[in-house]
Amino acid sequence: MGHSSAAVWDQRAANEITKDWNGIDQVTLRSPRGASARVSLHGGQVISWRNDRGEELLFTSNKAIFKSPKAMRGGIPVCFPQFGNGGCLEQHGFAKNKIWTIDADPPPFQPSDSNGKAFVDLLLKPSEEDLKFWPHSFEFRLRVSLAANGDLNMISRIRNINGKPFSFSFAYHTYLSVSDISEVRIEGLETLDYLDNLCQKERFTEQGDAITFESEVDRIYLTSPNVIAVLDHEKKRTFVIRKDGLPDAAVWNPWEKKSRSMTDIGDEEYKQMLCVDAAAIEKPITLKPGEEWTGRFELSVVPSSYCSI
Repeated sequence: MGHSSAAVWDQRAANEITKDWNGIDQVTLRSPRGASARVSLHGGQVISWRNDRGEELLFTSNKAIFKSPKAMRGGIPVCFPQFGNGGCLEQHGFAKNKIWTIDADPPPFQPSDSNGKAFVDLLLKPSEEDLKFWPHSFEFRLRVSLAANGDLNMISRIRNINGKPFSFSFAYHTYLSVSDISEVRIEGLETLDYLDNLCQKERFTEQGDAITFESEVDRIYLTSPNVIAVLDHEKKRTFVIRKDGLPDAAVWNPWEKKSRSMTDIGDEEYKQMLCVDAAAIEKPITLKPGEEWTGRFELSVVPSSYCSI
C-alpha cells in the first residue's frame, strides 16, 4: 500500500491489527513520516518503537519468551498494581500478563492527546480469578499514541469502581536499546535520594554529576524531575523521558552475573539495554471509591548535540 499525500492524515487508517504467533491481537501505529509502534493486547505492552528510518529504539531480548501468561523480556511492560516483588502478588503485578481489550468508546481525552496522533485505546478489568488475589474492582484504560514526529506517548487512567479505597504502585518498565551500556549516562537524577534494591532498599543520595554504568544497578530514584535524559554517546542520540503523575524513576541494568542467571536474556545482552521507568513506587497511590488516577509518559529521541533538559 503506497503512502498517501493527502493533506489530512487519518489516524485510524494508520492502525493495523494483526495476530502474533500465539493468536493474540497486536496493533501497529504508524506516523506519516514512517515511524511506528506496535502494541500487544497481551499486557497492553508496547513491543516495538521504530523511528522514521526503521531503527528499533526499544530493546527486546533475543531469548525473550513469547508465550502466555508471562510478559516478554523487552519493550514497555506495564507494572500494576505492584512494582517489583514488594507485595503479595507476582513480580511487577498482573496487568502485564493479562489479555486486554480494545476500548472502542473511552471517556474523553484532552484534544492534545488525539490531534495529529495515531493511537489505540485499551481496557483492562479484573477477572473473577484476579479478584481472589487482589480483591479490588478497577477499570484500567491505557492509550498508546504515536505523534507525527514519532514521539511515543502512553496515558494510563485507573479508576476505583470498588466500594472501598485501594492502593497500588505503578511503572512503565521501559527497556531502551543502547549501543553500549558503558557509554551511556543519565542526566536529571543527580543529587536525588534513591532506594538501592541491591542493598535491601537502603536509602542513599546520588553523588555523581550523571549516572554511568560499570556494574549491576537496581535503584528507585525518589521525587524525580518530570524530564530525564538518557545519552547514548556511540549513537550520538538522546532519549528524553517526560512524565506526569509519576514521581519516581527506576533504573535497572542486570550486568553480567545477573544476566547469566536469567533464562530469557542473553549473557551479553545487558550491554545493549537499559531500563529507565517512569513510576510511582515509594508512596503508593490510593484511590477512594469513584476516584481516578492518571499517569502520563512520553518518550522521544533527539540528536545528543540538540538535547538540553
